[in-house]
Amino acid sequence: MSAPGKTKETEPVDIVHQNAIFVERIRKEQRSQKLHTEFSINPKKLHILTDKPMSRITHEPTKEDPAFLKLIKAAHSEPTKKYTHPMTESQEIGWISTPLIVSDRSDGRLNFARKKTDITQYMNAAFHLKEQTQNLR
Repeated sequence: MSAPGKTKETEPVDIVHQNAIFVERIRKEQRSQKLHTEFSINPKKLHILTDKPMSRITHEPTKEDPAFLKLIKAAHSEPTKKYTHPMTESQEIGWISTPLIVSDRSDGRLNFARKKTDITQYMNAAFHLKEQTQNLR
């Protein structure tokens, strides 16, 4: 380091060194670059625009490309049909949606159906009567 109180003199720019640094930078960038030669359509919703109402240009109907339709259907399907396992942690919740046991409605241990007692039947009739009188007004 320079001694305190002395100012550092700037050296003139050396073009040869600047060019060497630039060449080294280009080599490093080219090492990390990858050439992509295969491209595909990003399947998004397609918005088909109609012609202007007064245009006289008529278009012949285009044929559907089955590969493109298959790609669009796959893009709009559920994640469980697209992938074999969840891609994110939030997809793990609910990924396996099949019930663990077969539900049996007659089994009283797992099925808690409504039970009507005298009080609930009386109140149900009272509420229906109240609704009918309000509808008459």
